[in-house]
Amino acid sequence: MASTGVDAPGRAKIDVRTLRTDRWWIQPLVTFLALTAFVVYSAWRVFSGQYYVFEPYVSLYYSPCLVTTCDPGAIPAGPISWWTLSPALLIAWIPLTFRFTCYYYRKAYFRSFWMSPPACAVAEPHGKYTGERRLPLILNNMHRYTFYLALLLNIMLTIDAVAAFRKPEGGWGYIGLGTIILCVNAAALWMYTLSCHSCRNAVGGRITHFSKHPVRYKMWTFVSRINAHHMKWAWISLCTVVLADFYVYLLASGILSTDLHISF
Repeated sequence: MASTGVDAPGRAKIDVRTLRTDRWWIQPLVTFLALTAFVVYSAWRVFSGQYYVFEPYVSLYYSPCLVTTCDPGAIPAGPISWWTLSPALLIAWIPLTFRFTCYYYRKAYFRSFWMSPPACAVAEPHGKYTGERRLPLILNNMHRYTFYLALLLNIMLTIDAVAAFRKPEGGWGYIGLGTIILCVNAAALWMYTLSCHSCRNAVGGRITHFSKHPVRYKMWTFVSRINAHHMKWAWISLCTVVLADFYVYLLASGILSTDLHISF
């Protein structure tokens, strides 16, 4: 008999894994399929190293492009000249690490991939729990630092969204379907990032008296309100990331011959 977990001494002796009669397995299954699809898609796009620019659009996996061999239209280009692999590998690790260490996503993949536990009132198959005190899970403590990197990346993606209003021939006044998608994606990413638990701690943590910090208190109350919807923004932003990149890919690869747009 195991000395830890659900079979530990003093725990109720139940022969079945759970007494739940509902379809509790649907949510972890859907989460598993959705996150797996996202990882596969992201790996394909990040390692491909092509079809990421269609002026005035730049794929968010490749922005900012830090190598001198960036496709024309990527902003900014350079200054790294020695890099020979996909330019996305220099950037994409930031949002991917930020999401992988996110408190919500940790709960999501702990339940759906590792079944720890798969659902409320459902026994997990593991005999013991070691927490996040050793490799590789101790790296989840990087979340508070990747949060600040994600903020910088959001600024760049917002610049890309604004730049999507540029006319290819010069000047401003271009509004295409891609312009709308990039703007929606930038907004969703800001909501996801600002609703992060690390953001809530950054603006309101380590304060003894909120009355002495009225500005930070207002920021904390705002972040606290949107923090309640962090899971929703996690999934919305995940979908907009894929949609934005895939639309740029369709245009850059020639699968779509033109971007639906108006110019004034």
